[in-house]
Amino acid sequence: MKSFFLNASEPTVFDYIKNNDYDKLFDMIEKKLPSIITAVIIVVIGIVISKIIGNLLVKAMQAKGVDSSVHSFIRTIFVFMINLIFVLSALSTLNIDVSSFITAIGAAGITAGIGLQSSISQFASGIQIIVNKPFKSGDYIDIGTVSGSVQEIKMMYTTLVTIDNKRVIVPNSTITSSNIINYNAESKRRIDFVFSISYDADISKTREVLLEVIRKNDLILKTPEPLIAVKEHAASSVNLACLVWCNSNDYWSVFYSMQEDVKKAFDENSIPIPYGQLDIHVIKEK
Repeated sequence: MKSFFLNASEPTVFDYIKNNDYDKLFDMIEKKLPSIITAVIIVVIGIVISKIIGNLLVKAMQAKGVDSSVHSFIRTIFVFMINLIFVLSALSTLNIDVSSFITAIGAAGITAGIGLQSSISQFASGIQIIVNKPFKSGDYIDIGTVSGSVQEIKMMYTTLVTIDNKRVIVPNSTITSSNIINYNAESKRRIDFVFSISYDADISKTREVLLEVIRKNDLILKTPEPLIAVKEHAASSVNLACLVWCNSNDYWSVFYSMQEDVKKAFDENSIPIPYGQLDIHVIKEK
């Protein structure tokens, strides 16, 4: 323990206890009492200041639109660093050589860094996600083969919830190295439908029926205007493309309601939806 003192020749508390020299121990404590009180005051001030700065940091992140799921983590890091600085300052007032602590912390950091390269990569990816903000909590995203709503963004991983309510934990390094599709990044989305009708059906009438179905759906936006056009002449049907716009949050409501409403409208207006057909020609030998 002597290595931690600036004056290595000065006896330590442990030396006095070991030698049962309590009188000198009390004398030393009395002598150092002002320094001890000062150190305690420094630590208390550090705790108060760290809490104030932590709260201000959270408010700043909220104002900047930083995802709420990372507020606590970033605040914890800053509070810890500030407290560490004040603790080291308090130790200095007690004539303790803080450079020894700093060296020990640095050595431990290097050793941990070598063994935790993967975790450090995850942490760096978490910082990158926080800074670049490719998505936020509540957004529906695709990451490679995984799709779901963002539930929580942590420094090491991100949690998604799939449509069928499965929780998926995705490492942040996987996210930053993959293509990300964010379906909620824009306020509007286009839905591309394809409706098949018979070759005998009237295309103009079908277009009017589709437009009427669209007009009745309050979730479909009037601007941009919907587009209905012949997409292709398939083997057994004429396929019509029907492109409509809606708010991003209404995507699935519009998608499913249109499927049902169009089928009912086609039935009411006698517009046939063809089945797959196969024509067989029989040639009789003479």
